[in-house]
Amino acid sequence: MTASIVCAPSSCDCFVALPPATERKEVIFGKNSDRPWDEVQEVVYFPAAVYVPGSKVECTYIEIEQVEKTHAVILSKPAWLWGAEMGANSHGVCIGNEAVWTKEPVNEEEALLGMDLVRLGLERGSTAKEALDVITSLLEQYGQGGNCKESPEAFSYHNTFLIVDRKEAWVLETSGQYWAAQQITEGAKNISNQLTITTEISFEHPELRNYAQRRGWWSGVGEFNFSKVFSLTNPATRMEAANVRYTGGKELLCKQAGSIQAETIMDILRDKESGICVDSETICTTGSMVSILPQDAGLPCVHFFTATPDPSRSVFKPFIFINDVMPVPMVISPNYGDDDPVRKQPRFQRKLDRRHELYQAHQQARAVMESGQEDGAKLHQTMQNLERQALNAIKNMLTSGGTFDPEEMTDLFFDCVDTEIKFYK
Repeated sequence: MTASIVCAPSSCDCFVALPPATERKEVIFGKNSDRPWDEVQEVVYFPAAVYVPGSKVECTYIEIEQVEKTHAVILSKPAWLWGAEMGANSHGVCIGNEAVWTKEPVNEEEALLGMDLVRLGLERGSTAKEALDVITSLLEQYGQGGNCKESPEAFSYHNTFLIVDRKEAWVLETSGQYWAAQQITEGAKNISNQLTITTEISFEHPELRNYAQRRGWWSGVGEFNFSKVFSLTNPATRMEAANVRYTGGKELLCKQAGSIQAETIMDILRDKESGICVDSETICTTGSMVSILPQDAGLPCVHFFTATPDPSRSVFKPFIFINDVMPVPMVISPNYGDDDPVRKQPRFQRKLDRRHELYQAHQQARAVMESGQEDGAKLHQTMQNLERQALNAIKNMLTSGGTFDPEEMTDLFFDCVDTEIKFYK
């Protein structure tokens, strides 16, 4: 473990609840993306596409083989890179990732970032299991590594993933090119910057145990505990903080078991006492996502994004995949093309203004809300009312028993963002 990692910012939390932990027959997914405090997160839609054989795709740092077809995806992503912290595809698959450190040294050489793997899994997997297979295959083929923040200072990590669809969830935890996966078919589960898979391993890298033996981490005798074998013997202080958040998140899920719905996960993502909602001078929750995945395939999946920092001061806005998705430029950051310092060597020699329109409006509104004045309280209440209206509309649609009309949802996300900006102004 390099010295550059010791004080680096690191925290994230992912949640999933499946029946019988949920109030209705649906799967609820949620994530807070905790990143450097000034990083801008954009929400971007990419339609399904078809490619000619032999095509390549340029990820954040490296180019890899492209597949023949990719699925439509909606991503919440740091604006400077190709991959995503979290997102969903048109088949109802959701993925979020977390930074993790293990006994295996991190790779600072440029390879696939964990965020690249999130996007690739969504673009190529029509089920959670397919997305799992995509990520593990690419991990073994190309490896993971490279700078994970927009800065000349090296900051690299391994990744864990929560991969979810309408029927099940998978926890995928990695250490270099090695990995273990656990299937979740009921109840609630959260992950938070640490290995959580112990002996209940559903699938694993074929050389995982042999590699652990060769490194002297496991004797080869008795039960194989992935977390115990691969976790750091003397973890840094911040890893203990991750354990506090993991424990706090687990307790919050348990308290609501049997009645968890989208609002439950939103409340958890806003919880500052547990440390799940982060707002400090170095790191903050730069974006949040919550998804409703009905187990009835006749109902649409609904994905809520903030596109702004600190969910306790942000509005979750709903997105539904339809045939003609309307672009939402107000949550898309400026594109600097070949002049972007991320694309030049040496990288990250200067920082650009990546703030999109909603981010800028939210900055102004947040200052008012935190002023302690009456206007701030009124604005915060208006934001809460806006979110509640959208949630009630979605809930009525999913529980009315009627036929889903995609035409009614054509501009849903656009309209919510536009309304929010108008309130701020």
